[in-house]
Amino acid sequence: MTVKPEDFPYRLVLGSGSPRREELLKKMGFYFDIVVKKNEEIFPQNLPAEQVPEYIAKQKSQCYNLDEMPEKTLLITADTLVILDGKILGKPKDKSEAIAILKELSGKTHEVVTGVCLRTKEKEKTFSISSYVSFRVIKDEEILYYVENYKPYDKAGAYGIQEWLGFIALERIEGSFFNVMGFPTQRLYVSLMEFDN
Repeated sequence: MTVKPEDFPYRLVLGSGSPRREELLKKMGFYFDIVVKKNEEIFPQNLPAEQVPEYIAKQKSQCYNLDEMPEKTLLITADTLVILDGKILGKPKDKSEAIAILKELSGKTHEVVTGVCLRTKEKEKTFSISSYVSFRVIKDEEILYYVENYKPYDKAGAYGIQEWLGFIALERIEGSFFNVMGFPTQRLYVSLMEFDN
């Protein structure tokens, strides 16, 4: 199927309250509604860290009853996690935890994995994409400045790559930049366009 995003044959619903995901999906050219449902994001403790985002994306999707939505609705759910040496670094609970997480990431390369679930009443497709982000050694005063001014408490790994810290600390990125923001846009676009194939 080759079609312009604005002529996409499904009614898209983004199951996420993330402003970054909303921005990325808009910039991809799609029209969509946002419907957010709370999910506890529980996963098996023996599940490898790299598989957790796809597992949670699928779990988030199951919170929605597509029978209650209009015909030809396609739901998009996603989860992004930061992983360092096999350890998941989630969203910080407070200032001290944000500072501690960023000190862990300082001077190292970490993995960012986004899992995505696409679902209609008839079909479900899931996938995950990894990107590798390398930070230079970040000074304590830079970490403090960032946390105090940007309050990254809603972000996995306590940072937004598109914010100040990304500009001053990012040395190298391997893989999709937008994946680090919350959506692997290239793979998502292709997956949506090929959903019926």
